[in-house]
Amino acid sequence: MAEMKHLLGCIADDFTGASDAASFLQKAGLQTILLNGVPEQGLGMNEYDAIVIALKTRTEPAGEAVEHTMEAVKWLEQHGAAQYYLKYCSTFDSTKEGNIGPVLDAVLEYLEETYTVLCPSLPVNGRTVKDGHLYVNGVPLDESPMKDHPLTPMWDSRIKHLMEAQSKYKCIELNGEQLKEDNIDAYLLKEKEGQKHFYVIPDYETEEDAKRIVSLFGNKKVLSGGSGILQYLARGNKKGIVLAGSCSQATLTQIETYKKAGHAAYKIYPEKLVSGEVTVEEILEFVSLHPDDYVLVYSSDTAEQVRESQKLGKEQVAQMIENVISDLAGQLRDKGYKHIVVAGGETSGAVTKRLGYYLFEIGKSVAPGVPVMTPLEDRTMRLVLKSGNFGQPDFFERAVQMIRGE
Repeated sequence: MAEMKHLLGCIADDFTGASDAASFLQKAGLQTILLNGVPEQGLGMNEYDAIVIALKTRTEPAGEAVEHTMEAVKWLEQHGAAQYYLKYCSTFDSTKEGNIGPVLDAVLEYLEETYTVLCPSLPVNGRTVKDGHLYVNGVPLDESPMKDHPLTPMWDSRIKHLMEAQSKYKCIELNGEQLKEDNIDAYLLKEKEGQKHFYVIPDYETEEDAKRIVSLFGNKKVLSGGSGILQYLARGNKKGIVLAGSCSQATLTQIETYKKAGHAAYKIYPEKLVSGEVTVEEILEFVSLHPDDYVLVYSSDTAEQVRESQKLGKEQVAQMIENVISDLAGQLRDKGYKHIVVAGGETSGAVTKRLGYYLFEIGKSVAPGVPVMTPLEDRTMRLVLKSGNFGQPDFFERAVQMIRGE
């Protein structure tokens, strides 16, 4: 995935579609606000990760739909949006003279994005795409009850035909096997036939397909579809870190359990810290190599090893470890990391002081006595701070899943 997006702006073509999108974003851990139309004046949006604007463009004349959508895009741009999602119905509601094509054409051109995906699928509601065709509960769209819709009768199940009837640009279909290829971008740029803009229609039948689509295209400035990929896009926009300074047996077990689950981990050795061999910059570089993981950074060790390291200077070593971990937390927060899990009372205190958080809203508990907390100074953040002896062996995994909304 690309670097963390500072704000996700979603524009839906009707209100129920907007609430649908907002629910997926909130569930995935993004602090989300829903606006009914474009506000007439500026609003403070610093405490939100995602803004969803509900329009009434589904059945508007194409020109009006483009105008209203561009108003929303420009408003979101002024309020810090770094990524845009155009939300339409999972049955691609649109006639040959419809709005999805003209609207997306205008957005791609304005934001200077070469291409975007068309992902109407929502498998949980029976909407899937296979070989470029959209199915409703296993029935081709144009054979489903949607063929008789009074406003947007579905005349074809092939999304390419539906879109190219409206848009100025061509569509490229990607089947399931093609999605497994690593060099997709090069293939698409070769296939676009010299066009300045184009659309990609990936097959999308399962949740695993959604994850793959987001891994391939989640860094695009513009994406479009139903609400299916939103939860995975939201998770990709949420980065986090796990920090451990406690040397309790419970924390040591949790560290080993987390590592065995396949997560990347960086151990801080006191002697390397004292000698200057280990720096915050080096740890940041390691973390950056694993952008999709909640990397574990820990100084925790057995009692015997702790006694050995204390020979370097008990107070000096303890202070250096706290400084490195708390500084790491602060720098990662500034880089867009919104989830921080900390093990150890002293370590937790050092981290919260460095972050400048003093007031917290208490959420659900990961384990008895260990809640997810939202600092009132920045409601986009989620913290889990635990005493060294608290929590189950798989505590770190549970904490990550809870704050990611899984």
